[in-house]
Amino acid sequence: MTSRTQVVVIGGGQAGLAAGYHLRRLGLDFVILDAQTEPGGAWQHAWDSLRLFSPAAYSSLPGWFMPPQVGEEYPDAAHVVQYLRDYEKRYELPVERPVRVIGVHRDGVFLRVETDSGAWQGRAVISATGTWWRPFLPAVPGRAAFEGRQLHTVEYTRPQDFAGRRVIVVGGGNSGAQIAADLAYDTELTWVTQRPPRFLADDIDGRALFDAATARRRALDEGRTDTGGVASLGDIVAVPPVREARDAGLLKASPMFARLERDGVAWADGTRTPADTVIWCTGFRPALSHLAPLGLRGRRGHIATAGTRSSEEPRLHLLGYGDWTGPASATLIGVGRPARDTARDIAGLLA
Repeated sequence: MTSRTQVVVIGGGQAGLAAGYHLRRLGLDFVILDAQTEPGGAWQHAWDSLRLFSPAAYSSLPGWFMPPQVGEEYPDAAHVVQYLRDYEKRYELPVERPVRVIGVHRDGVFLRVETDSGAWQGRAVISATGTWWRPFLPAVPGRAAFEGRQLHTVEYTRPQDFAGRRVIVVGGGNSGAQIAADLAYDTELTWVTQRPPRFLADDIDGRALFDAATARRRALDEGRTDTGGVASLGDIVAVPPVREARDAGLLKASPMFARLERDGVAWADGTRTPADTVIWCTGFRPALSHLAPLGLRGRRGHIATAGTRSSEEPRLHLLGYGDWTGPASATLIGVGRPARDTARDIAGLLA
């Protein structure tokens, strides 16, 4: 069975919902296909103690401010999930779930979206699948030899699971710092980073990060000197749990080890640290396998875009994957503007 609509949005997380909000405002016919069984996108799979980098009002999707969480300046993941659930209902967004998209194909004037429950034809497609579903693991020597447990950020839930264990946390970004802070009290923790960790000033949160990302994109678009964006400020937002562990002297980073061994890790100078568990907080890659039939990816797997629109397939937009598809577009507050521009571009295409 094949259904037809003007726009097919792939992904029902924050980017897909922001796209739906703007498509609805423009009066377009669309459907949102979400592989998850419940609303909330990747947030429903985050670790228990995860906190936003900004207060609720500065972590909102277009049209409706996120309500504050009682007793918390920085909302937790469960609060974000409830907000996304309520947002979806508030704007009566047409989400079909669970629907797993298998591939997107050219089909005359349409793009055909094949799923595990039938096909959809759309005059335009917005891919908003994010990155959570494609965790990245670096090619470190000896990884296969390590006999302990290895997991990625996506598999970490709570510190109680590792109490009393010897844990190596790898990664100098926000995930690495937050999980290291989580584990600093009840485990034998070693925090490993590629370079010395760069904490942002304690008074800087997501509001300043969004402004910095936007200013960088504006400067690049206007041919001015690159401001450096968020990277110029630092790598780690000092949310309260991170700040507390850091100030207590519990977040001391070691340089990256050279290899894993059967029962631990080893550095180039011969130093060894035994370990039961290695947690790789090493980031993600865009989840784009469903777009493979279109043949758009370059040698490095990157799809060229102008804004969010594919440079080679103007009926396709990519939303929410990071700065290459809009400044801070992988964040709640940052995805609204590129979602608006995407909807307007599609409305012009359909007209």
